[in-house]
Formats: sequence, structure tokens, C-alpha cells
Amino acid sequence: MRYHVIHIQTDFAEAWQCDLFEQQLFDLGVDTIDREDYYIQSEIWEEKADEIKEYCDSTEEVRFLGADECPDENWNAAWEAEHPIQELPLGIKIVPHCAFGAGHHETTSMMIDSLVASNLSDKIVLDHGTGTGVLAIFAKRLGAKQVIAVDIDEKSVENAIENAALNGEQIEVLHTSAFRFQPSAFNVILANIHRNILLDNMHAYAQSLAPNGELWLSGFYEDDCPILQAAAEKEGLQTIQVLANGEWRLMKCRK
Repeated sequence: MRYHVIHIQTDFAEAWQCDLFEQQLFDLGVDTIDREDYYIQSEIWEEKADEIKEYCDSTEEVRFLGADECPDENWNAAWEAEHPIQELPLGIKIVPHCAFGAGHHETTSMMIDSLVASNLSDKIVLDHGTGTGVLAIFAKRLGAKQVIAVDIDEKSVENAIENAALNGEQIEVLHTSAFRFQPSAFNVILANIHRNILLDNMHAYAQSLAPNGELWLSGFYEDDCPILQAAAEKEGLQTIQVLANGEWRLMKCRK
């Protein structure tokens, strides 16, 4: 697989600003960051180069330095060498590959802690933006009757399927770019993604929740809470709890 490395110099005053910048680059197709080098599949770079450069140029603290094609090698193997199997509670093991969600990021750990503290018996759970599948696997391990996991990225879907098999959990993993499910299909929806994606899918989340079902949102900061809460209330969802871990937040809503 061909890769390009994008060289970007940043000078952010706060860590959360860097997190937001990097999240936007992930949304544009970057899949690995090593200090100020950002790795992206060459096919995606050729499609998104102008958009990435424009985004960098529009951010005052960012300087785009250029991009080079990398020597051909097995990037997934290189990633695995630096990111071994993660050992998590309940005997769960995660091979992260290049997908998000090895279990230690603040947003993921908040979600996991909330799952462990909940009663998922006989619940039907959806994990939107599953990444490695870690949240879906925890939900199934903790007694959920059925778990469906979806992701827009094909390699994340492959990673989630592999991790589900590694942990002996039966999870339906779907590759889709659209959120389309039957009305009232789920008792719990987990969505640990970028704020804008949460906003774009709020109506679909509400429609897909069963009465008294819960929507757990994470992947955003304190400043994002009012707009997310307003969007949820517009769809008939009541905010019942907001949890914090460092700069990150987890918002629970009930239908």
C-alpha cells in the first residue's frame, strides 16, 4: 500500500486545540500521526490534498511544510509493532491496528466505565463509529442481548471483526457511510465520534432509539455541550448526565 507523509508544524497554546486539529485531519483521511508527520494513504492524499492544505492554511497556529511519498512497506505491520495487544478489564484484548479505540483514550475509558456500571441485560446496543470495536465488545461481554457496530472506514470494520473474534463475542459489524436503521431499534446507542458527526446524526439517533432508550455521546469538549444538548432536546432527548475526563466530555441522553 502506498503512503504519503505530510509534514506540518503546529504551535497550539492548549492541548485541546491540537486534539481538535488532529481529529479534523483524521476525518480527512490521515490515519497515523508521529510527532509532526501525518501519514495518509496515497490514494486519499491525491484526492484530499487541496482540502488538507486549505485547512492547514486556514488555521493560524499551523504551517504546512509539504508532503512526500513514502517507501512502500507494510504500514499496518509497522503500526502493530509499536502498538501491541492492549489488555483491558474483563479479560478483553484489543489489537488496535490503525483504528481508533484501544481503550485508553479519555473518551473511550469514560464509555467503558459507564458500560461497566450499567445493566445491559437484554438490551440491544448500537456502536456508531466502532473503530477497533472495543465498546461493542464491552457491551456484549456485559450482557447485551444484541450488539451492532458500524463504521465508515473499511479497515476499522475489519479490525472490529478481528477483535470480536479474538474475544469470542458475537457482534454484527457493518461497513456503511449512512446511519439508517429501523425506528425504535436500539435501547442504547454509543457514539464516540467528532462533534459535527454527532450533530449530523442526532435526528437519526433519536428515531432509532426505543422509548426510554439512551444515547451516549462522546468525543467532544465542554464548550461543545450546549450545542449538542440543544440538538438533542430538539429531537426529544433529555440530557440526564454529563461526565468529564480531563478536557473531554460524555453526555447521556434519554428518549
